[in-house]
Amino acid sequence: MFRKIGTFILAIIFISNLTACGAGKATRYEAEFLELFDTMTKIAGYADSKEEFTKFSQLIYEDLKSYHELYDIYHDYDGINNLKTINENAGIKPVKVDRKIIDLLLFGREWYGKTNGKMNIAYGAVLTIWHKYREAGMDDPDSAELPPMDQLEEASGHTDINKMIINETNSTVFLEDPEMSLDVGAIGKGYATEQVSRHAMQTGCSSMLLSVGGNVRAVGNKADSGKPWNVGIQDPFGEESRLKLPIISLADHSLVTSGVYERYYTVDGKNYHHIIDPETLFPAVYYTSVTIICKDSGIADALSTSVFNMPYDQGLKLIESLPDADALWIFKDHSIKYSSHFAGFIQKWSE
Repeated sequence: MFRKIGTFILAIIFISNLTACGAGKATRYEAEFLELFDTMTKIAGYADSKEEFTKFSQLIYEDLKSYHELYDIYHDYDGINNLKTINENAGIKPVKVDRKIIDLLLFGREWYGKTNGKMNIAYGAVLTIWHKYREAGMDDPDSAELPPMDQLEEASGHTDINKMIINETNSTVFLEDPEMSLDVGAIGKGYATEQVSRHAMQTGCSSMLLSVGGNVRAVGNKADSGKPWNVGIQDPFGEESRLKLPIISLADHSLVTSGVYERYYTVDGKNYHHIIDPETLFPAVYYTSVTIICKDSGIADALSTSVFNMPYDQGLKLIESLPDADALWIFKDHSIKYSSHFAGFIQKWSE
């Protein structure tokens, strides 16, 4: 999941004290982290004092750091059995892990079923190959190559999520297939964002906008005005395209976007992004981005990946079948479509 120590973006938190986040009037403060979830982390918010804001942002940081280390597939941490530990013991022995890992994997298995396998946390064998070729292509663009199909097909035979054995009583995870591996990149950040947000609410926070890369979670409304948070959607064609996109009003909901612009490399003049369609074993070709809105950030993350891997009619059917989910699709021809209730979240359209 994590190529290197990554990032987490925490944006615009309003707090007045550690047990009444968002109450009263206060001064705006900002902070940045460069160490979690493979992206820059920012915190901007309101507090009665700089010291108070620093304490609250540190709590957020420590919470996220825990999830980051547990869900990492590339690095070891002293005294911690993480996803890397599980992968290294595939076919060897069960690994005792923190409950945060058990809960994530159960969540991943649930949404594997609900998305008909379009989101598979046991797809690490295939994703590892693409990661290797993408990294090599980015380091040496002139020698960039695509993974051989026979290699991808062989790896796809080691992605059976039913061979991920979870023993909740003993808090262990065992991968029966010695060639399989877990990769929670499709849900890890969204799931962590949701759990950290819930923890913040348990401490009394009632007004916060939390963003982890493309994963945004709004807690309540803006404290100063009582109005929803305004969240923009990134233009997948770049700043010069001037595509008109909606500004979203968000309160107690999550917004997650998956797009072709996130991680990609170029081979023979064509870009290949990181969202791999399990049917073709190659990057999905339907859209340039998919944005999901629902209350739970983990669910939004799972849906953004799975819907990105589905033809429009199939994705729309899935979204419309869920009681609390909406989606916006941006196509290669710059056209935009969205689900039946998405319009209710649109505050305005960009100029």
